[in-house]
Amino acid sequence: MVLTWRAVVLAALGVVPVVLWPVPGTVLLWAVLVLVCCVLDVVLAASPRRVTLSRSVPTSVRLGTPARSELVVTNSAGRRLRGLVRDAWPPSLAAERTDGTLRSHTDPTTVVGDARHGVDLPAGESVRLRTPLLPTRRGDRNAGPVTVRTLGPLRVAGRQAAIPVGGRIRVLPEFASRRHLPSRLARLREMDGRAAVQVRGEGTEFDSLREYVVGDDVRSIDWRATARRGDVVVRTWRPERDRRVVVVLDTGRTSAARIGTTLDGSLNTGGTRLEASVEAMLLLGALADRAGDRVQVLAYDRTLRARVAGASGPRLLPAMADALAGVEPVLLETDWHGLVAQVRSRVSQRALVVLLTSLDPAAVETGLLPVVDQLTAHHQVVVAAVSDAEIATLRAGRETVEEVYDAAAAARVDLERSAVAAVLRQHGAEVVEALPADLAPRLADTYLALKAAGRL
Repeated sequence: MVLTWRAVVLAALGVVPVVLWPVPGTVLLWAVLVLVCCVLDVVLAASPRRVTLSRSVPTSVRLGTPARSELVVTNSAGRRLRGLVRDAWPPSLAAERTDGTLRSHTDPTTVVGDARHGVDLPAGESVRLRTPLLPTRRGDRNAGPVTVRTLGPLRVAGRQAAIPVGGRIRVLPEFASRRHLPSRLARLREMDGRAAVQVRGEGTEFDSLREYVVGDDVRSIDWRATARRGDVVVRTWRPERDRRVVVVLDTGRTSAARIGTTLDGSLNTGGTRLEASVEAMLLLGALADRAGDRVQVLAYDRTLRARVAGASGPRLLPAMADALAGVEPVLLETDWHGLVAQVRSRVSQRALVVLLTSLDPAAVETGLLPVVDQLTAHHQVVVAAVSDAEIATLRAGRETVEEVYDAAAAARVDLERSAVAAVLRQHGAEVVEALPADLAPRLADTYLALKAAGRL
């Protein structure tokens, strides 16, 4: 049995007869009247167990993209169904209830919807209830049970049951860094000779001959062609295609660190290093695939969490998004020897190996540094890491004594990270460190620079 606010009001109205007839029997009589009304309402309410439910939801949706859960309710109880139906979802999909609405965790001003629906359904009829959703976290999200509360004609009491109904949504990465892709593709077309501007003296594949102009690299002069034509002629090159690009996502302990800002640069204490790394991985994968390279993706800490290999063209990004959707940080130290073994077992030829990890000095000195030579000896290695915007903010503070101490500590952290980056460069690795909003484009620019220089 469930009671509504009407039952409370009905019980409170008993004050009137008690004041008019202040005897013990009046209180007892009114209590019996309220109880009879509640029991009668429960008996006349439709059975929630005899309600047929079916739920339909999209298979997958991108992070931050509105979605909708549709619930079909069929009244098979044999009497009129009055009451409420609640379509339950995890908080990261349905957010929290505030004044009759559901609002996003990331933006409390964004109204998402109400998971509770009032129904008044005759026997044998059906109704379709729609619950708007707004995913705020990646991963697989399973729906909760559907709660059906039926009320009697007086609406003072009724019955309630929680009925399991299947439903699952896979929340894919947002890929907010997609906005950087057109500009990088334009640069790629310039490098590849498909635009009006021809890259001169770079790359490793011969493209064509043309007349020398001031500013050309003299090392690109073709002396034989110059002798034949009588004019100075230079060779133009295009970047090589069909190279291997292996992007490794470190999902160990350091990937769970909060980085202080969202991918668009706004303050957000809930963002992790892993989220920014996933965005950088998606942009790099899309760019390398358009450049004609073979992209392989690994997510690793102590075991292989996700892998994408063999996909290209229109199938690559969906495969990457699907594989990375359920990847979460693991609070364990990364096994770097195992990670190197994974790369070496899957790539035999020279490749570009991108490690999306952290430049935390302690983690690098005990983990990555002892094994980086095993990778740089055979591959071009790029170490990409997210810097914390909060550290930059602390370095700017000088107004109070506490801020000065914080600034000194932040400056020391920056020096230590710079020293670690310098050591990695001495071992032959390229190092890219940027804020969350800048990591993806910076990594894409590094890839283009390496490709233009023929270092892949």
